[in-house]
Amino acid sequence: MVRGVGVIGAGPGVRALHLPTLARLPGNFAVVHISDSGSGRAIELAEQLHAQASTGIAELLADPEVDVVAICSPPALHSSHILASVAAGVKAVLCEKPIALTGSDAEAVVEACRAAGTVLVVGTNHLFDPAWGRAKHHLDGGGGPVHTVSVTLALPPNARYHDLVTELGDGSAPSHRAPDWSDAAVAASIVRQLVLGLGIHDLPALRDIVPSLDEVVYARPLPPLGYAIGVRGGDTLVTLTAVMLPDGADALWRMSIGTSLDRLDVEFPPGFVHAGSARARVSAPDGRVTEYPPAQDDGYIAEWRALAAVLDEGRSVEYDDILEDALYAVRLADAAHAAVLDGYAR
Repeated sequence: MVRGVGVIGAGPGVRALHLPTLARLPGNFAVVHISDSGSGRAIELAEQLHAQASTGIAELLADPEVDVVAICSPPALHSSHILASVAAGVKAVLCEKPIALTGSDAEAVVEACRAAGTVLVVGTNHLFDPAWGRAKHHLDGGGGPVHTVSVTLALPPNARYHDLVTELGDGSAPSHRAPDWSDAAVAASIVRQLVLGLGIHDLPALRDIVPSLDEVVYARPLPPLGYAIGVRGGDTLVTLTAVMLPDGADALWRMSIGTSLDRLDVEFPPGFVHAGSARARVSAPDGRVTEYPPAQDDGYIAEWRALAAVLDEGRSVEYDDILEDALYAVRLADAAHAAVLDGYAR
């Protein structure tokens, strides 16, 4: 059964990620409506797909052809857009991560979806990536406890994140000036926003192997835009590092997991290239290396297929897991915010 998709948001992520992905699933979904916040980009995208275009969300949510809403708006709007979709009676929502920026908003969103029976899938594409499934299978079957986890991101500039961290928080237009890193409150706020807007890609996968993060040992901003965070979760040490460099190398996005038996590296390609799944590699102490070839599908197509499976096959929605993933991220972001302030105070 083909279901009509209404896409809230018409930015680069929609153009480069979700629309090409949905085009690969013509037997499951068809984009019927795209809305923007007034930029006019929705009209251009909708014309290419013979879909409707509108400004704001009201017209899209009232469209009888819309069965599924894809929420690709700025993170600060995700929770309100989910609640509005539930109130409009849509069958399902796929929301880009995160579903909310606070714990209370996350709880409200999940409980609203649960009460209404609205299918909710969160676009955590790294968690859905087939390579992560193979990596988790290796960790579960390998027997060696996880001692260290390192998530390293080195990315070219991305206007979405530059806008995110330079917003004034009062509805003003974003400023493209460099943030004032000497201001502790600004630095702490930027780190918190980057954890929830950028680090969030890997946090559900991290929760798979480090269920509880007990202490943020340090958190520091990395100019021109990034963070370095050290966390202890039980006996596991976790480092999270991200930086966007104007003249940096091609994108690097790697999760390295050290166990008592080996090291597992999972390297994620940029999503917009649609080059298949991540690559997973296991390195043993004796020098042997086992490579897992990438699968044809990436995490974006896997998450949309998961949504189709819930709708078509009646699979259950893991509301509790969705909420725990959201709270895990918010707790880390809040603790990193506090650790940055503490570091500046010393």
